[in-house]
Amino acid sequence: MSIIQVKGGGGTVGLERTSFVGARVPNEIRAIIKPLSKIDKATFKKILKVIVSEIQGVELTFEDLRPLLNETLTEEVLAVLYCGLDELVRRALKLPHSSLKKENFIQDLQDLQIPESFHEDLVAVVAGAKRSQIDSHLEDNRPRLPSLENLAWRTDVAISTGVLNRVLVRGVTMEMTLSDGSIKDFEMTVSKFQELRFHVASVLSEMEKLEKHSILKIKD
Repeated sequence: MSIIQVKGGGGTVGLERTSFVGARVPNEIRAIIKPLSKIDKATFKKILKVIVSEIQGVELTFEDLRPLLNETLTEEVLAVLYCGLDELVRRALKLPHSSLKKENFIQDLQDLQIPESFHEDLVAVVAGAKRSQIDSHLEDNRPRLPSLENLAWRTDVAISTGVLNRVLVRGVTMEMTLSDGSIKDFEMTVSKFQELRFHVASVLSEMEKLEKHSILKIKD
């Protein structure tokens, strides 16, 4: 959930809160509304427990859910519930703990028509004692590209080539050290290096201006 503050020309400020699932409710979550009304709290807690275990990295199969099957809770219905609840929980966990207020989360669940008897269990997952442990696991295991650890450069002068005896052309050799330990080298002309410096400085300047802009601010 985020609160967007928009300041109009007359100085008035309007606040608009977005649901933790986003402006558009995913189809997976829409599909669980009716099936949820047909299961009891104990069954819901068991499904939720399996979902949380899977999010924390425990390898699970459908056999872990098979004991829940009965005449009402068929494989098809269970699959719908699992996918929808998994999407709902993951959407909630994407938001920082400090941003997802309990009262707003419950209000969003009501708007989604999630039965009130299940609110407490969902709150316990996204705002309970294990939230920090879940966040830590998700952060450590999320897909990511290597980040830039260090950037070094030097100026080289080409004195001669195989064709010309005297060239004296300057060039810049860049060396990037990435977080995975790999080192990437590449060369560029001095003019391209100056162009790179200019564009980096321009981006940093624009970012600083944007942070100071009062027309759009996001508050936790």
